[in-house]
Amino acid sequence: MRHPAFDSISPAYPSRAAWGTASSLRAWQAEAFAQYEATQPRDFLCVATPGAGKTTFALRVAHHLLTTRTIKRIVVVTPTEHLKVQWADAAARVGIQLDPGLNRSTKKGRAKEYDGSVVTYAGVSMRAWSYEALCHKLDTLVIFDEIHHAGDALSWGEGIEEAFGYATRRLSLTGTPFRSDENPIPFVSYEEIGPGVKISRPDYTYGYAEALADHVVRPVLFMNYGGPMRWRTKAGDELGVELGTALTKDLTAQAWRTALAPTGEWINAVLQAANTRLSEVRRHLPDAGGLVIASNQSQARAYAKLLTSISGEEPCVVLSDNTRASARIDEFSGSSSRWMVAVRMVSEGVDVPRLAVGVYATATSTPLFFSQAVGRFVRSRRRGEVATVFLPTVPILLAHAGTLEKQRDHVLGKPKNDDDLWSESEALMEAANEGDGAADDLFGSFEALESQATFDHVLFDSQAFGMHAEPMSTDEEDYLGLPGLLEPDQVSSLLRDRQAKQMRRRDQQDRKERAEPEVALHRALAGKRKELNSLVAQYARTAGVPHSHVHANLRRECGGPSLAEASQDQVDQRVTAVRRWMRAG
Repeated sequence: MRHPAFDSISPAYPSRAAWGTASSLRAWQAEAFAQYEATQPRDFLCVATPGAGKTTFALRVAHHLLTTRTIKRIVVVTPTEHLKVQWADAAARVGIQLDPGLNRSTKKGRAKEYDGSVVTYAGVSMRAWSYEALCHKLDTLVIFDEIHHAGDALSWGEGIEEAFGYATRRLSLTGTPFRSDENPIPFVSYEEIGPGVKISRPDYTYGYAEALADHVVRPVLFMNYGGPMRWRTKAGDELGVELGTALTKDLTAQAWRTALAPTGEWINAVLQAANTRLSEVRRHLPDAGGLVIASNQSQARAYAKLLTSISGEEPCVVLSDNTRASARIDEFSGSSSRWMVAVRMVSEGVDVPRLAVGVYATATSTPLFFSQAVGRFVRSRRRGEVATVFLPTVPILLAHAGTLEKQRDHVLGKPKNDDDLWSESEALMEAANEGDGAADDLFGSFEALESQATFDHVLFDSQAFGMHAEPMSTDEEDYLGLPGLLEPDQVSSLLRDRQAKQMRRRDQQDRKERAEPEVALHRALAGKRKELNSLVAQYARTAGVPHSHVHANLRRECGGPSLAEASQDQVDQRVTAVRRWMRAG
């Protein structure tokens, strides 16, 4: 059945009656639509991993409800202005015309031939009464894109609740875990799982693990880099730590910020490694692109200058205060340029399928932001594509990367645990990331003095491969040179081969060093302790146990005192033991 308003649309647009030929559905989309069609719910929550195709599923529902005359108007609510255009373009490809509100005052009307409109959450909160009146007047379908944003601001949640309480149908979409807070998200169902604790219940879920098995998304390699960091506090004290070792949260945060400082060697080395990786990927995917996600605008500009020097090509810089930001994203998406640098605009929902290499150069640590950021790289265009994301070796980020395949729901009244302590710094970190300042109120003013990068390991399928290596070394090059087209089982096999080769080289190097004249004892011990700590950190992440437990087990097996008092031979024995454990694992 043809929607009457569609008769006035130009024949250049595809007809909704020809959906099957205009756009095919993936298996999960067809299953979710069949469930929706069978149950005909007023509210429906679909949780699907980034890159899986939530937009296509939602448009299939909209198409069905229009052609059956269940609804007469559509309102799509998005987090950002850029996504308004993206939704309107996607809908037009299946014969649904949505007005994104470009070059038009929000107080004016819209052409009658539109089937609906696209608006932001902020826009709804400012004119909730207008959308409430629309829902009273016409049978309306509301699609909430990334519904978790209704919890970003109290006014946003209250706005959509007031505006769409009378909507005929409401379809909520999300690809990420909801925030854990005390405010329920409107139109989401919750069930009590304990005294005072409620959890959200999606109507349909399609996770990353399922999408990976269906070849809907790319597998992701996480290249992790640590290294020595040194900074000066407000009191004038100089501190130095190794990023990637067990530290307090405050020290980790300061070391992390030091690593991201554009004046240091760490970010320069990581950008060089990422550019090398992108060149390798482009051997198989000539138009593959890279994205650097920066903490703030000044760092984004600085990273762009570094990339220009490294790659010989000026990257596309996307800043939120640039009026052409959305246009620049579109231009980059349709080009074959190598790099884009952005602060937050490309972290969620923006569709640039050719992005294959990313650098997570931001201090934001929430699972929500991390999942959305990684989601920019997983959209698959052809079977065998592999995504690569470069990370600082920060425990909270490695935890997010290691649990990428796990599903999380929105929990209300969740007891605070150790991981939640990171949230105490999040508000200040976020405030710093919005501008050019630093989170000085929490960590104190400090000056980044020096940073160096060391390759720590590769995380793939929740397993760690490789060990400590210097930038531009043969060991690092082995991992950066993995082909850009591989099946997941081939990735695992090659990573095991690379790790075995690296260990053989280390054994040969150890034998060579023992045969050479002795160096100063303090230098030899420092090098061995550094290597042992790196191996222990990697094994601890793989085994899912604290660093202290690994060190304790090494002492039980090899004997000897604590690491600080151990002799060179005793440290060597522990290095050999932990390498053996890694081979066995």
